[in-house]
Amino acid sequence: MPELPEVQALAGYLRERAVGRRVQRVEVSAINAMKTYDPSPAALAGLPVTEAGRHGKFLDVTFDGGREDGPAGGSGLHLVVHLARAGWLHYRNSFSSAAPLRPGKGPIALRVRLDDGSGFDLTEAGTQKKLAAYLVTDPMLVPGVARLGPDALAVDPATFAQRLRGRRGQVKGVLTDQETLAGIGNAYSDEILHAARLSPFALTNRLGDEQIASLYAAMREVLTDAVTRSRGQRAAELKGEKRSGLKVHARTGLPCPVCGDIVREVSFADSSLQYCPICQTGGRPLADRRLSRLVR
Repeated sequence: MPELPEVQALAGYLRERAVGRRVQRVEVSAINAMKTYDPSPAALAGLPVTEAGRHGKFLDVTFDGGREDGPAGGSGLHLVVHLARAGWLHYRNSFSSAAPLRPGKGPIALRVRLDDGSGFDLTEAGTQKKLAAYLVTDPMLVPGVARLGPDALAVDPATFAQRLRGRRGQVKGVLTDQETLAGIGNAYSDEILHAARLSPFALTNRLGDEQIASLYAAMREVLTDAVTRSRGQRAAELKGEKRSGLKVHARTGLPCPVCGDIVREVSFADSSLQYCPICQTGGRPLADRRLSRLVR
């Protein structure tokens, strides 16, 4: 799943290539991916791309509304996208065909064609289609954006401590709760907890001041490093760049690069986490069953 560093890099990639270009047309292939109907995607035709940014893990592409009597009333439109687990953005310097997309065919959910022949596709692999796109006049009209907590790279230490202790629970789940902190997902939460030498099942209300401080420092270090490594990468290279920087996530059975112990996994119904017993749980493996009393 694209998280804060990858979405920030995708936004930067769009700023370099799409800003200043006008939309030729927008094609929606997966009707269920488009969560809004007014304004219509057709309202983007002729509008220039003016900015690209993010809100947590949401990508936000801004289009100038132009005339006061135009489709956006002069206020501008935002294409806000949550890529979910298997979604991605692919930038095309040119398209192989000028023919419109056929609804329901292939992995492409939405295509934006620009006036220079370039553009981008929003795609989603797999059978669970959860990619969501919203065309709105204000990003705060997107329910997921409106609920976001402070950004993980912008939050200060005091607010971070307050947010964590304000939601009692296992630290892994609290870190990935977007209403608590925005931008951290499954992969980087594993990396942050490994860097902080904390069990993913440590309870937030039992963390001491030093542990909270260590967790904050680890979050800053892991995310800042990932953002730095992702900066300037082409969209097609970002996934590989992310994988190359991971120390425990998706590395089950491989040696921990810090201590050499074997990276272990705890599996759930639709996800899993990875950790190092020596670095994080005092050498004790966590029970790999969902309803067990897990080591903390």
